[in-house]
Amino acid sequence: MLALLIKTFLVQAFSIPSDSMQNTLQQGDRVLVDKLTPWFGSEPERGEVVVFHDPDDWLAGEPTTEPNALQTFLSWIGLMPSPSEKDLIKRVVGVGGDTVECRNTGPLRVNGKALNEPYVYPGNTPCSMDDQGGQFKVKVPEGYIWVMGDHRQNSRDSRYNQSDRHSGMVPVKEVVGRAVVIAWPVTRWSTLPVPPTFDQPGLDEQASAAAALTVAPQGLALVGVVPVALWRRRRITVANTR
Repeated sequence: MLALLIKTFLVQAFSIPSDSMQNTLQQGDRVLVDKLTPWFGSEPERGEVVVFHDPDDWLAGEPTTEPNALQTFLSWIGLMPSPSEKDLIKRVVGVGGDTVECRNTGPLRVNGKALNEPYVYPGNTPCSMDDQGGQFKVKVPEGYIWVMGDHRQNSRDSRYNQSDRHSGMVPVKEVVGRAVVIAWPVTRWSTLPVPPTFDQPGLDEQASAAAALTVAPQGLALVGVVPVALWRRRRITVANTR
């Protein structure tokens, strides 16, 4: 019963092995992912950092590691994802109905509004001047999200998977949950709030109402974070492709 409750409703921890979400997340960081909020009807919002199942072989060719006995046990009780799961972690940039656009080196635009993105890795431009996906204009269908890494020139995300069966979009049903806390190392403990640029006027008239609806469930999820953080020294790898 405990395993079922944790796996279904509470939190899981993931470790970051690559640089695609720098400087928000560093290699070796352990993040705790809220799996509770979606049960209250909440869907991913712009600006959130989310973990999601590989939607269409984004991780093809990536190496896998064999879990040890402790990792296997923690996976069984729900504190770690299954070793067979192929998960990624990125930032939500667009949700259903949004138009997301990159021209030249930026800024990135959502529904015509330019985003101020201080979380983008220093030295990167918000948009890339390459012909492999760095320049784009897409309309996100309902039930999908468009995701990008904060290390824009070192992240294989929605931009570079536009030839897959979802055109680079991630189905909402594949989202595991929102990363809410960096739990380890203790020197980097912090929450992962939505950046203010996603609250700018005119970006979405429904944004403030949606945010208000999700405050209480996220608060409940954070209560579950505390006991899970006690084992944060242990590591499980999230496949976070470059």
